[in-house]
Amino acid sequence: MQQQNDTNDLALARTKSIAESLSPTREFLFVSLVCSAQLLTQAGLGNVQSIVHQIGSHFSLPPSQLPWLIAGYSLTVGTFILIFGRFGDVFGYKRMLLIGYAWMGVWSAVLGFSAWSNHVLFTFARVLQGIGPAMLLPNGVAILGATYAPGRKKAMVFSVFGACAPTGSVLGSAFAGVFALAWWPWTFWAFAVWLGVVAVLGMWCVPDPPMKEEFEGQSVWEKIGDLDLLGAGTGVAALVLFNFAWNQAPLVGWQKAYTYVVMIIGLLFVPLFFYIELRVAKYPLIPFDALTGDVALVLACVACGWSCFGIWYYYTWQFAQVLRGASPLLSTAWVSPVVPSGILAAIVTGLVIHRVGPPPVMMIALSCFTIGTILIMTAPIDQTYWANFFVSTIVTPWGMDMSFPAATLILSDAVKKEHQGIGASLVNTVVNYSISLGLGFAGTVEVYVNRGDSPEELLRGYRAAFYMGLGLSSLGVAVSTVFCVKCWMRDRMASRQERDSIGEAKI
Repeated sequence: MQQQNDTNDLALARTKSIAESLSPTREFLFVSLVCSAQLLTQAGLGNVQSIVHQIGSHFSLPPSQLPWLIAGYSLTVGTFILIFGRFGDVFGYKRMLLIGYAWMGVWSAVLGFSAWSNHVLFTFARVLQGIGPAMLLPNGVAILGATYAPGRKKAMVFSVFGACAPTGSVLGSAFAGVFALAWWPWTFWAFAVWLGVVAVLGMWCVPDPPMKEEFEGQSVWEKIGDLDLLGAGTGVAALVLFNFAWNQAPLVGWQKAYTYVVMIIGLLFVPLFFYIELRVAKYPLIPFDALTGDVALVLACVACGWSCFGIWYYYTWQFAQVLRGASPLLSTAWVSPVVPSGILAAIVTGLVIHRVGPPPVMMIALSCFTIGTILIMTAPIDQTYWANFFVSTIVTPWGMDMSFPAATLILSDAVKKEHQGIGASLVNTVVNYSISLGLGFAGTVEVYVNRGDSPEELLRGYRAAFYMGLGLSSLGVAVSTVFCVKCWMRDRMASRQERDSIGEAKI
C-alpha cells in the first residue's frame, strides 16, 4: 500500500510540474490549442445558427424543424461527454483530444457534401459532428486540470477556456455568413480544414499528462473491459430518449403516443443506470465520492443557467433574422458584443473567484442570465438596436463566463487528479445537454402559444419561449442563493469553532 501511495505521489508531482516546465511560448501555444476545444465547439454551434434559414431553404424544411439542427448537435455533445471523459482517463487525455478534432473535421466536411443529398444526411452528419466536441471538451479541461496546480493561474486558465465560448460562437457565425455569400457548404469545408490544422499542431504543442496507474501497461482489450460500457449504454439511452421526446414533440405534437412512450422508456433507464454505477461497474462513469451536496447544487445552477442560455441564444437569432429581417452578417454584428463582454467577464472572474469564492460568483452568473433574458424578451420589434438588444448581449455573457469556470473549479478541486476527465465531463455534460433540453422545453411552449405566421404571433411565441428561459434562470437564482447561504453558514461555523479552539488552547 505504501509503495502504491509513493507511486501515486510521484505521478501527481510529475503532473504538477508539467506547466512549470514549459517555456512561455510553448505554454501559450498549449493553452491556446486546448482552449480551441471550447472555441471550435461553440463555432460549430454558431456556424449553423447564423445560416440556419438558408440551410432550411435549400432542403425545403419547415421552420419547426430548424431547432433540431441546433439541438441535435448539442444533444450528442452533452450525451457522450461522460463516456469520452472516461475514455480520456483510460486511453489518455491528449489522444482523445486529437481524435476529437479529427472526428469533428470529418463530419464537418460531410455536412458540406450533404448539399448534393438531402436533409437526412445533413441532420445525421450534424448529430455525429457533436461527438467530436464530446471528446474535446472533457479531455481539454482534464488536461488543464491535471497540468496546473490549484491556485490563481489555474483559475485564470479555466476562465480563458470559458471565455472562448462566446468568442467561438461569434467567429463561427461570422465566417458562416461570409462563406454563405458564395455557397453555404463552404462554411463546413473551411471549418474542416481549420480543425485538421489544429489537430496537427496539437500533436506537438499539447503535453500528455500521466494516466491512472491501474491503466498503465494494460492491453487494449483490458482497458475496454474497464470502460463501464454497460453503464455508458444505459446512460446514453436515458439522455437521448428523454431529450428526443422533448425536441420531437414540438414538431409532431404531444398527442402522438410515441413521444410519451419514448420519454417513459428514457426515464426507466435512469434507475437502471444508477444501479449499474453503484452496484455493478468496477470503474463507474461518475465519481460518486465527489458528488457532495455542494457539487449537486452547483450542477443544478449550471443546468438552470445554461438551459436558459440555449433558449436565449436560439430565439435571439430568430428575433433578429425573422422579425427584424437582419442578414446572417448583420445578425452576427448585432450579437458580437458578447465577445468583449465575455472576455472581460472571464478576466474578472479569474481575478476575483479565489477572493470571494465560487458561490457568490455563481449567484451573480444566474442573475446575469435572468437579466439578459428579460431584456430581450421585452424588446419591441421596431425598437432601436442600442436599447434592449444591445444591453442583453452585454449582460448575458457574464452568466456564461462566470458560471462555467466556477463550476469547473469546484469539480476539478473536488475529484482526484486521475479523475479529472470525469470531473470535467460532468460540467460539460450539464452545460451542453441543458442547452438542447432547454430548446425542447421552449419549442413546446412556443408551439402551443403561437397561433399564426404574422409578426405579432411570431413575437408572441418567441416571448413565450423567453418566459420559459426566465423561469429556468430564476430557479437557478434561487438555488444559487441557497448554495451561498449554506456556504456562508458553514464558513461561519468553522470560524467559530476555530476561535473556540484557540481560546481553549490559551486557557
